Amino acid sequence: QVQLVESGGNSVESGGSLRLSCMGFGFIPDLYAISWFRQAPGKEREKVSCSDDAGGTTYADSVKGRFTISRDNAKNKVYLQMDNLQPEDSAIYYCASHMTAACSSANEYWGLGTQVTVSA
Repeated sequence: QVQLVESGGNSVESGGSLRLSCMGFGFIPDLYAISWFRQAPGKEREKVSCSDDAGGTTYADSVKGRFTISRDNAKNKVYLQMDNLQPEDSAIYYCASHMTAACSSANEYWGLGTQVTVSA
């Protein structure tokens, strides 16, 4: 079966950094586009970033210049480097695998999330 497991969430102060990891089980990550999403209590889910099979990346306007998505296909992992974190970045972050190698395709599998908390 296919599973995605996030890790790396923590509590940090404003201006701090975290690196989230998404490990895939039961599939080869380089064959799929992978996205990072986040959702805070009472807020709508927001797509943060996506990495496609060809190395292309996309970012939400709210995180451009601060977050960087990358992948290590040999380790079946996708990362989200988050710098200059702000309280509004606090949310549960989770990764999702797309059905194809393109970020425009629908998501098929989802992780259970990892908590990021940023204090002022």
